[in-house]
Amino acid sequence: MNSSPVPLPATPTILVDGDACPVKEEIYKVAFRRNVPVVVVSNSAFRIPVHPLVRRVVVSDGFDAADDWIAAEAGARSVVVTADILLAERCLKAGATVLSPAGKPFTTSSIGGKIATRAIMADLRAGGDIVGGPAPFSREDRSRFLSALDEALVRLARG
Repeated sequence: MNSSPVPLPATPTILVDGDACPVKEEIYKVAFRRNVPVVVVSNSAFRIPVHPLVRRVVVSDGFDAADDWIAAEAGARSVVVTADILLAERCLKAGATVLSPAGKPFTTSSIGGKIATRAIMADLRAGGDIVGGPAPFSREDRSRFLSALDEALVRLARG
């Protein structure tokens, strides 16, 4: 009987919506500790660590170019870091784990409500209503993100 070995699952990858991501340093810290590749996708070049695990992809400044690249690459072995709700939905549909920079996971059961809230807020702004933006990014958000990213990578590593 000739049985071939079961291939090991592909290494998890962290895909970062990089232009406005406030937790890039935290991502690098966790990625280096866990030996996980990071791809930072943006419309403009900015400084990233010189490290074999970190790669930068600069896309055109076309509308949603970075989102399109990330969504095309996202899959079951990806952790996507984004604050963009519509990108989060696309990545969830591709089977990716998706985290906000504040460490809150986007899930298939929560994304619909987030999209609806986003649409309501856009309508209010378009009508001239003054609505507040997101709360200031805090130390607690940073800490929650570190824990959430670490937990997501552990889950993916276990298969």
